[in-house]
Amino acid sequence: MATITLSRPITPHSSSSNLTLDSRDSRDPTPCPSPVPNKHIPICPPGPIPREGPTTPPPSPPSEHHQVQKSLLYPPDRYRCLAMGQLAIYMLSAADIAAAVHYHAQQPLPDPSQVFPWLHGLHPSNHLQQAFVNARRRSTRKTPACLRGITIVKADGDLSVARLKGAVAPHEILLMGAGVADFLDLDPKEGFSARNFHIQTAKMATTSDIIVYGADDVAVRKLAWEIAVAQMRWREEHNDPHHPLPRYNTFICVSPWSEFEMYHPELIAVNSLGNPTGRVFDFAHQERREMYEMARASEISHNVWLGPTPEHGSPDQHGYALLIECSDIGRLNPKNLEYIFGMIAKGSLKVQYQADFPSSGSLLVSNSVSGEFDAFIESLKWIMEIANLGHKVLIHCADGYTESTLLAVAYHAYSTGTPVYDSWLTLHTQLGRNMFAYPTDAFLLSFLGSRLLRESPVTASLERPIPVVYDEPAWFVQFDGSFPSRITDYMYLGNLGHANNPELLRKLGIGQILSVGESVEWSAETLREWGPENTCLIQGVQDNGMDALDEMFERCLWFIDRGRKSGKATLVHCRVGVSRSATICIAEVMRSMRLSFPRAYCFVRARRLNVIIQPNLRFTYELLKWEEKLKLKSNFGASASINGEMDCDGYGDCSGSDCSGDSDCSQEGGFKREMEWAEIAREIAALNKPYARNGA
Repeated sequence: MATITLSRPITPHSSSSNLTLDSRDSRDPTPCPSPVPNKHIPICPPGPIPREGPTTPPPSPPSEHHQVQKSLLYPPDRYRCLAMGQLAIYMLSAADIAAAVHYHAQQPLPDPSQVFPWLHGLHPSNHLQQAFVNARRRSTRKTPACLRGITIVKADGDLSVARLKGAVAPHEILLMGAGVADFLDLDPKEGFSARNFHIQTAKMATTSDIIVYGADDVAVRKLAWEIAVAQMRWREEHNDPHHPLPRYNTFICVSPWSEFEMYHPELIAVNSLGNPTGRVFDFAHQERREMYEMARASEISHNVWLGPTPEHGSPDQHGYALLIECSDIGRLNPKNLEYIFGMIAKGSLKVQYQADFPSSGSLLVSNSVSGEFDAFIESLKWIMEIANLGHKVLIHCADGYTESTLLAVAYHAYSTGTPVYDSWLTLHTQLGRNMFAYPTDAFLLSFLGSRLLRESPVTASLERPIPVVYDEPAWFVQFDGSFPSRITDYMYLGNLGHANNPELLRKLGIGQILSVGESVEWSAETLREWGPENTCLIQGVQDNGMDALDEMFERCLWFIDRGRKSGKATLVHCRVGVSRSATICIAEVMRSMRLSFPRAYCFVRARRLNVIIQPNLRFTYELLKWEEKLKLKSNFGASASINGEMDCDGYGDCSGSDCSGDSDCSQEGGFKREMEWAEIAREIAALNKPYARNGA
């Protein structure tokens, strides 16, 4: 689904005599899309094909000879061998596997220029992709000889129990059933994508030593021989006398599972009972945790709270007299709220009352006669009456902001006697709530704004009249319902539409703007007001999977940190706000919060409201290399300085709550990745799969 920023239509306010609220599943031929929490996958344009080469040529890649990944598994001579003609498999103990995995996590990854564009998947018959790469004067390259990974395969394919860290099922890397096993060739035969995360497991398996384990020794050995055959066939097909490839080998685990449980629990992702151990980082679990922390319930008006839907029976559910769930099946029902008010007023609090309300994006303004505006206002009235009885009310939805923003903003304006646009800002800036609404919500609340003020109990006693139509500030006229996403107190992530609303940025406390590959359209006067020192433009970086961004990390982070030190927040934006700018934000979170790439990725992903961040494959890989750089600087006793001016705590002491206890990031003279490239790509693909077109 493409993310399209639309300017809210400026329509004269009309009376409720000729306008009504309709839910989107009514007769409207063009209904608003269902508001699904944090589920918008934008289309990221790769940018135009350059007419000429870059003004500054990229640095020469390091020699592959000096960047071949080392491994304890190569050469395999130290391990017992089973031979069958030209084939061989080698035997490993649990201790051998643990040592090999640990050692591999300490090896630097090859430079991005050595593995891209190969990692994108360059199928020989994909002419569009080949043309795209060649137009940017990049070699299609053969299989990189610098790679030597470790792929762990569970023989029975059941990853729900007894799963080692990073383990995959045989069908994820092998094409089986045709008599002879071959590695899967998942390189796309048509189209071009810079986000082929789903093919990385299979691609990296072809450049890895492969370890097979499982409870059935016969099945383990059978699969190992099939993999050994696949490795031999793949090498025969891809090896070139002018481009020799390393020899990769197959190994089997000869230790029982109990040895991993007893001596190497840090390698166990799921135990033999099917329970996650919590020792291995899990993207999906971490994303849910980050979203919950970000949207934790808080009071937005007297006795009215806003937050995520609490689990049934959990402590978070207790203490509220009324829970109002906002959802796409919710309906306006003030009579139900009036009934609940009556029951609570009588002292009937033996049960916790439940009510519902239409979700953000589900109410439209249409030309029909109805009293639904009255029902909307009356619902706010009864919520306030219940709160004024001294009992807590929770407005909630799945993620704590998407489906509840319409009701939250309307209620805050009504209960405080504040204009809608001021309520929106207050909820975000003073009360720390993250809000996301649709253009239809902004239009609806603009239309209802005067009436909310007139009927608010706070303004009813005032002598000054409330205008039927009040002037809206310029920033609100351009407002489409979404603020840029607050990643930290001093850094926001947004799109080009946010960047082109400088008055909104000022209202949010943003005093600097970092434009990554896209220029804002500001007037000369606005530019002078902001000052050239408060703007930074990174040019020549498109979201095409070819252009490098890591060379700009230090410049960008220095600019962001300069703003932080001077008390100014920075908006980081590109066109859509999910790839180039998200990459910079992740890099800053890694630096400032001392987080590994997977943790920083989930942190930013959860806070990019309703839009799934999508750094392309190359940017993602560059961030994993950035983790190496930060950790190495810290472990060598040097702070991670940016341009010699910025100090960073680094990763050395591991005393923070965000540091994994088994990350070994403070070891002397080195580092240790929390997750490997193929594992990271596999997890990201799994996170995005439910929301991609056709589930692909």
